Amino acid sequence: MSIFIDRTTRVVAFGATGSEGSFWTKHMVELGTQVVAAVTPGKEGEKVEPEIPVFHSLRRALAQISTDAAMLFVPPRFAKDAVFEALDGGIRKIVVVADGIPLHEALQIRAAALSCGARVIGGNTSGAISPGQAMMGMFPYWIQRVYKPGRIGVMTRSGSLTNEVTAMVVAGGFGVSSLIGVGGDSVPGTRFAELLPDFQADPETDAVVLIGELGGTMEEEVADEIAAQRFTKPIVAFIGGRHAPPGKRMGHAGAIVSGGRGSALDKIAALQKAGALVAEKPRLVGECLRKALGRMYDRN
Repeated sequence: MSIFIDRTTRVVAFGATGSEGSFWTKHMVELGTQVVAAVTPGKEGEKVEPEIPVFHSLRRALAQISTDAAMLFVPPRFAKDAVFEALDGGIRKIVVVADGIPLHEALQIRAAALSCGARVIGGNTSGAISPGQAMMGMFPYWIQRVYKPGRIGVMTRSGSLTNEVTAMVVAGGFGVSSLIGVGGDSVPGTRFAELLPDFQADPETDAVVLIGELGGTMEEEVADEIAAQRFTKPIVAFIGGRHAPPGKRMGHAGAIVSGGRGSALDKIAALQKAGALVAEKPRLVGECLRKALGRMYDRN
């Protein structure tokens, strides 16, 4: 079982004829992802990797195939229109990798997704992966020391920290059930706390690793859910940016600190108060997982 994608998920890839899109669509298929169609205006009749039909629009694709999810390899200026096209086509799982979607359009994407019960992952994300099964996005899944199947869920804002921290999950003797990169922008399509019910309900996830950063309030929202006992599985967190100078505005779109919330220390304090374990360094994540799962087994 996966909380977002598995081998049964039928994916349509927007922009799969471009250089980046074709490269990652090929790897998605090689992992096991069921990519059933591609959409690129003006390219209908072509094929990608190696027998996936390309259509001029999603409407034309849906006249011949059925699909569950949309993978968007499109430039940021086309992201909103592509998301709306997917939503209008009835697709309720969407991954947007584009970095630099205008803020007002990111707000419109999130509002539209919430209004129809859809889940948009991204933008500015590597995507979602269930190691050993399928992925939507851009993960070097062939690196076994990072993307080993297992029973630990991972949710992350960071691109750069994800491989490092997840490698420590594997080094600690664990593997990954589902990994979701919500993205680093200030308005992600999906927030951490909105993923918690899915991890809570997943019988193949024993614990969750949260890879956070300074800025925003997503990590504090997770702490609130733990404190309210709406999420009861163990959580281990690593928060990047704990040594950032206080009061300094960082360049990352999501790294805005204000109102006494959003600093790395604020996040760490909130998570620890709620009962999560916070690893001071990535190499300590595996040790924290063993401790957290030991507590769970003792409790049961």
